[in-house]
Amino acid sequence: MAANARYWPTVLPRVHRELRRWELRAYSIPDAALRAVALEKLRDERFNTEVAATLATISPRRYRGRAIEAIVALQVMYDYLDGVGEQPTPDPLEDGRQLFRALANGVEIGFAGEVDYYRHHLQREDGGYLKALAAVCREAFVGLPRAAAVAPSALRAAERCAEGQARTHAIERFGVEQLAEWAAREAEGTSLVWWEFTAGATASVLAMHALIAAAADPRIDSAEARRIDDAYLRISAVSTLLDSLVDLPRDLQDGNPSFVGYYEDEAERAGRLGAVAAGAAATAQRLRHGPHHYMTAVGVSAFYLSAPEADQPYARPAKASVKAELRPLIAPTLGIFHLWRMAKRLRARS
Repeated sequence: MAANARYWPTVLPRVHRELRRWELRAYSIPDAALRAVALEKLRDERFNTEVAATLATISPRRYRGRAIEAIVALQVMYDYLDGVGEQPTPDPLEDGRQLFRALANGVEIGFAGEVDYYRHHLQREDGGYLKALAAVCREAFVGLPRAAAVAPSALRAAERCAEGQARTHAIERFGVEQLAEWAAREAEGTSLVWWEFTAGATASVLAMHALIAAAADPRIDSAEARRIDDAYLRISAVSTLLDSLVDLPRDLQDGNPSFVGYYEDEAERAGRLGAVAAGAAATAQRLRHGPHHYMTAVGVSAFYLSAPEADQPYARPAKASVKAELRPLIAPTLGIFHLWRMAKRLRARS
């Protein structure tokens, strides 16, 4: 209730202004292919940005505008890079790494260099769009009172996200082994298996959002920032794994890699998804603003579990396992998302 009281009047209007700002900028991208990606992402995935900005409700009002500006620029950048990274390229691994350097530059205090993000990419004329996203994110971030304390953890999350994204996009060219070896090494000590860690890594922009919001709080120190990053690695893993769960039939039909497809059977999948959700909830609750971070963990779970696919026989055991770990808040949150999906369907028919 407190988050909603802040979100609707002080966050969402600013989010919409920022999205319009980037939409106008995207129209001026010279390369037609890059312009199409930017505009498609802004049109079809604006909900991602609206949800990410809910984290700004924990920022003190004095700094909330800067936090929103950084979060919006970062999410728009992430969605754009995800789309550009899927375009054909001679070396998808190096191309992905170079493109996603922009994420780290968005939270790198003191960065003043010039990076050719499109060095390995076939299309490159974006009219400065990607550099502008990184610069706006960075300028807003460094204006937050605890940016210096949070920056090392934000950089770590950005680098993890970049490597996970690059290696995932490179599976078709270089195979899954390069991803599995990296992720297994990085996952040591996390209690996550390699594909669960990869799921969390590829969505670690969510950890960056949480850290940006935390940087607005003068009471946050570097130790708390590390705990936030750890919690949101797990929350990000839950988000991506449940997304993979609802997409499983389509991925199998299309021959696409599936994170939940790596589990040996349905029973292991259900047990592990419940365990990852429980870990995410537990680490979130121990943070400063624990109830809000726990709400985020439950919210991302309910978003996917409210999808019609989550009620199919193949998904029911996993859904039941996750719900059991997130009671009692999951029940009313699922109800909200069911109503939201119903309203979307009704609007689409009208």
